[in-house]
Amino acid sequence: MKKLRRGILVFLPITLTILMALSSWSCTNIVVGKDASADGSVITSHTADGAFYDARVRTIPGKTFPAGSKADVFWNIVMEEDYEPKKIGEIPQVEKTYTYFHVGYPFMNEHGVAIGETTIGQKEELKTFHPDARAIMTIEQLEVFALQRAKTAREAITVVGELAEKYGFLPSCGSEGECITITDSTEAWIFEIRSAGLMWTPDSGKPGAVWVAQRVPDDCVVIVPNMSRIREIDVNDKNNFMASKDYMQPAIDNGWYDPNSGKPFIWQEAYSPLTGNDDWSLSSMWIRNRLYTLYSQLDPTREWDPYAETMSYPFAIKPQKKLSVQDVMTMLRSHMEGTPFDMAAESAWDIREGDKIAKSPLTTPFVTKDLRNLLKIPYNRPVAKWDCAYSFVSQARSGYPAPVRTVLWFGYDNPHTTCYVPIYSGVLETRKNWRTFDRNTFSLDSTQWAFILADDLVNHRYQEAIADLKAVREPLEQGFAKQVLEIDKKALELAQKDPAQAQEYITKFTNECMEKTEKAWWQLNWDLISKYNNNKKK
Repeated sequence: MKKLRRGILVFLPITLTILMALSSWSCTNIVVGKDASADGSVITSHTADGAFYDARVRTIPGKTFPAGSKADVFWNIVMEEDYEPKKIGEIPQVEKTYTYFHVGYPFMNEHGVAIGETTIGQKEELKTFHPDARAIMTIEQLEVFALQRAKTAREAITVVGELAEKYGFLPSCGSEGECITITDSTEAWIFEIRSAGLMWTPDSGKPGAVWVAQRVPDDCVVIVPNMSRIREIDVNDKNNFMASKDYMQPAIDNGWYDPNSGKPFIWQEAYSPLTGNDDWSLSSMWIRNRLYTLYSQLDPTREWDPYAETMSYPFAIKPQKKLSVQDVMTMLRSHMEGTPFDMAAESAWDIREGDKIAKSPLTTPFVTKDLRNLLKIPYNRPVAKWDCAYSFVSQARSGYPAPVRTVLWFGYDNPHTTCYVPIYSGVLETRKNWRTFDRNTFSLDSTQWAFILADDLVNHRYQEAIADLKAVREPLEQGFAKQVLEIDKKALELAQKDPAQAQEYITKFTNECMEKTEKAWWQLNWDLISKYNNNKKK
């Protein structure tokens, strides 16, 4: 063990340097309607692309409160800043809250409602900032309240919309807008929100946010890569749209839309920056390349332009084949292989071996800034990011009782090198090592550190080491997928007799999966250190 610890110390400073130097604030969501999924489930997903966003998976039990109680409102729930969340306000508490799963962007509750998040751009006039703003509702705080108070996706939208309008939407990712993808066992929704500007106050008589929501067609998939996807709104079509009362008014007031022009109101264009140096603009290449990559996978029979304007992509697309949970995992793991944006395909990696040209064994799609500068490799933002805190794919199934209604497949760090572990919506508590993490102190008692280290070790010798990782991961994930089918049957039987027993059963299973993965990943780390350290003869 002393030798292993010494090996860790060799690689750890490199890992920390890379993680702290790279940018965050960028996430990708893939949402699948029930008729577009292989098993009839409704799927959403999320990559929390911030190196140290809070990834401790904790269950926050529901409670009953006396009349007149208050609910605290916090800043820094995502833990982007290295301090605990700070209270910045309070609102009236409801009589009863539901149990939910807490991470940086809380993602599921006991009723199987699941929420993904991705930041989207908004125009300068709408921006507001902490602590100068009177608005107090960040998107992550709104997610907390939605999961505590809603049994369905539509209820969650109502909770988020009403609270944001009353108390003001406060951007927490820079000063940008937000999109959350909300699912239950029958529907998937795209919800987009913008703030009301720095001068807004609660007593102004105006709403503190403007928002719209559009239902994902049941037979389609929607990709949200840090851009507004909703265009025209039909508030009379209540089956497919929801919106704040005055969703057009800020655009009218700022001269972005003339209601007398005879032209339709396009939400996406009214509130998003179109061009410029802003990474959040609709013309941004780091948005275009993800749209191209993922739409090409959904419909490979269609000829997609890698450099097409983002607005040219349809809101939703019917995939050529129905998607499984594993298909969505594969999409999240993409480094844009086979596209013009794959950094591993750059000729700078080529080396001569006799009369032949081969790729260097150091070739990697996840190139650090220093290495890009050295090799003159242009940066392309991949779908999977090395500085991702966690990602998930949620699977909500109709006809299932609440404790087993949704299975959320959770993975730490880079989606490309993670292992997705099943967490049922009725799980009572997660394994201790999966809710333990200190960004400043490496620990063998934190599963998150196991995945951070493995991702870095693989990246040092990617061409060979990724095969070692897959040899460990694939049997685990395949085994979990088979086990879930059996666990479902037993849990359903128990749920009909005693829901409490069903919860204990699925809690035990989820924690066993966590423990098995944790042990496998530490062993993978020891094997990688032993196999690829610089004392080996070359």
